[in-house]
Amino acid sequence: MTTPWGEALLSRFPEDPRDRLRAWDASDEYLLRHLADQEIPLSGTVVVVGDRWGALVTALAAHRPTQITDSHLAQEATRANLARAGVEPGAVRLLTTQDPPPERIDVLLVRVPKSLALLEDQLLRLAPSVHADTVVVGTGMVKDIHTSTLKLFERIIGPTRTSLAEKKARLIFCTPDPALERGANPWPYRYELPDGIGVVSGRTVVNHAGVFCADRLDIGTRFFLAHLPSSRGSRRVVDLGCGNGVVGTAVALGNPEAEVLFVDESFQAVASAEATYKANGVPGHAEFRVGDGLAGVPAGSVDLVLNNPPFHSHQATTDATAWRMFTGAKRALRPGGELWVIGNRHLGYHVKLRRLFGNCQLVSGDPKFVVLKAVKR
Repeated sequence: MTTPWGEALLSRFPEDPRDRLRAWDASDEYLLRHLADQEIPLSGTVVVVGDRWGALVTALAAHRPTQITDSHLAQEATRANLARAGVEPGAVRLLTTQDPPPERIDVLLVRVPKSLALLEDQLLRLAPSVHADTVVVGTGMVKDIHTSTLKLFERIIGPTRTSLAEKKARLIFCTPDPALERGANPWPYRYELPDGIGVVSGRTVVNHAGVFCADRLDIGTRFFLAHLPSSRGSRRVVDLGCGNGVVGTAVALGNPEAEVLFVDESFQAVASAEATYKANGVPGHAEFRVGDGLAGVPAGSVDLVLNNPPFHSHQATTDATAWRMFTGAKRALRPGGELWVIGNRHLGYHVKLRRLFGNCQLVSGDPKFVVLKAVKR
């Protein structure tokens, strides 16, 4: 990536030489050009929110910025990109969306997320640290910036306007108004599950902002809950890509002897899963881990993996994440252990599972979803 301060060699995480997706886009370049062209002072506390793969903080590393991200993968990519650029350890402060933000922010740079809820939550968390002279600039591709996006900036930070589009990217300029009455942060959001979905019927769900289907049970998870395997005895079960943790909580409620590991790459998701689990007073033992799938889980240590894999990486439709989840599950499972997957019928996961495990059984299906089972031989 070419920046006003030189070139940066960037990659996504985990690195894959076959991956043709870049670790930056036109909105990152547009923002960096704007900072240089307008000679915006970067001597104070610079905070970068939603930096996809560390492109922005790598370019601005000389100014010792703070990065705030919801993504473990983005954080790992940032570490690798900073090291590749020769940035000294500690020059960039890495925070998650669950960490308290800096007490004072002089320059706030916001990479607009896909989730409007996550943007709302983060702006509300950051607003108390912003002062009248804070420079606030948002950036994103034109297709990601809507009237609702601008209204959020205006309601939470202050008067807002946008730039002209360049290479299908746009900037957001916001003038802080410390006198704004913003109201309370509505996140995390709690709701009760409907009846007819087994042991979790009527139970409480806690969703932090940005977690999939924050205000209701999605139809895919509902279908999965109706077809979960019976789990008895002392078994180690993984809710892989746990989201708000409803699936793993259902397993724990149905089998108090089970040890359930909740894993997701989203800090917001794992916080939601832990809050959901605790809100329901579930007996037994559980572990909550932010990470890259089952990396770090000992091989042959798991009896059952339950998985609803995503098929998008930001705006790109890809099966790379699902494939990594499936291969990680095979490594982590004991012989005879099972991987249960729910997915849209058209995604053809049965082909990948047969190739990887040598077997795949259709547990149940409807016109939209299938539940599949693969056994490690």
